[in-house]
Amino acid sequence: MTVQVQDPAPPAGGRRRDRRALAWGLGLPLGRMLLVALACGLAWLALVAGTGWSPFPPPPLVSAVAMLPVNVVCLIVVLRRIRATGRRAADLIGYRRGHLGRDILWGLLWLVVLYVPFAATIMLVMWALHGDGMYTAFQTVFFDPEAVPDLSPGVAAVLAIVAVLTFAPLNAPTEELVYRGSAQDDLSSRMPVPAAILVSAALFGLQHVWYAPTTDAVVVYACAFFVWGIGSGIIAWRQRRLLPLIVAHGLVNLFTTLPALVVPFLLANGSS
Repeated sequence: MTVQVQDPAPPAGGRRRDRRALAWGLGLPLGRMLLVALACGLAWLALVAGTGWSPFPPPPLVSAVAMLPVNVVCLIVVLRRIRATGRRAADLIGYRRGHLGRDILWGLLWLVVLYVPFAATIMLVMWALHGDGMYTAFQTVFFDPEAVPDLSPGVAAVLAIVAVLTFAPLNAPTEELVYRGSAQDDLSSRMPVPAAILVSAALFGLQHVWYAPTTDAVVVYACAFFVWGIGSGIIAWRQRRLLPLIVAHGLVNLFTTLPALVVPFLLANGSS
């Protein structure tokens, strides 16, 4: 009788390690970061050309629209990277028929779990920067009234609709696939998992400084999103699937873009 010895089961998603894993683990997030910087810069130049002087970076409404081509390019690149390493994006996302309701509940849970340390980090950094005046400083650190562009209600309405329809549906899965699905996995093949989570989270935090409206907000964003990235990295490593994180991430992005729909009405009524 012949005894057939099977090879050990491959890692989740049929992962094939390669020698370029470290380069991809660092290069993909850094490439996205450069694209974000480029998109914000071009959006700012467009605002300057259309409305006159405008402080950098562009306001959240404009930045959300500017992320559309960035997310499309990054999604294409990360999907090609995933296929090149023998994995499937569907396996990384982990959608299971009949379990969507449960995944949404997981996403809501992770939203709360991630938001608590995220908010605590914001408060801690604000206290470190402003001491007892931190609560007063909130009025200026995260909002620059001079950064509100002079847009017509029609232009603002178009931007708001594009932002709501494209930002959350594209940004959440793209960032989770880039940072947790691809980069963290590539890095973990070349370094201990905790280090891979920390490096990926640090790059995630640095990416978000391009959205910071003030100098102090740069520090706050970098620290707070670093903490969010650590929590997300741990969850992705433990659950071995991204769908609950995509739900949590998508809800945050949706909550930040929905208020943009109010802007055209405010402009139409002469509010500033």
